[in-house]
Amino acid sequence: MQSSAATVEQYLAELPEERRAVVSAVRDVILQNLPEGYAETMAWGMISYGIPLSRFPSTYNGQPLGYAAIAAQKNAYSLYLLGVYGDPALEAELRDAFAAAGKKLDMGKSCVRFKKLDDLPLDAIGRVIAAIPPERMIELHEAAHGKGKRAGGKK
Repeated sequence: MQSSAATVEQYLAELPEERRAVVSAVRDVILQNLPEGYAETMAWGMISYGIPLSRFPSTYNGQPLGYAAIAAQKNAYSLYLLGVYGDPALEAELRDAFAAAGKKLDMGKSCVRFKKLDDLPLDAIGRVIAAIPPERMIELHEAAHGKGKRAGGKK
């Protein structure tokens, strides 16, 4: 379920009240823990957090370097944690935090799927968001895509 909203405010206004409350609560945790240097925008129909092109233009797809995103899907929610995908130790911490909280982690490579706010250990989500400053995210990106590569894979 992708939104065509141009702003975060429009995206939230489109959601039914109950779904808006869940997305807003997760968004609040992200914003409270987001390291300086990331920007909140709308991208790919979701509320997204990334490194602006003005700070790091050498992405593989010519888009801001993504870090996290939150979206209300048709029957659930998706929380994308791209830093977890690039950092196995951070992924292990997240998995351990879910287990310690007695919560089931439904995660693909970077997408944590959940049906209700209580499915997330919000303190752990906050720690994961706070864990990777933009400089580290750039290092992870360059390790995955080759240092110095420009959009389209060209040096």
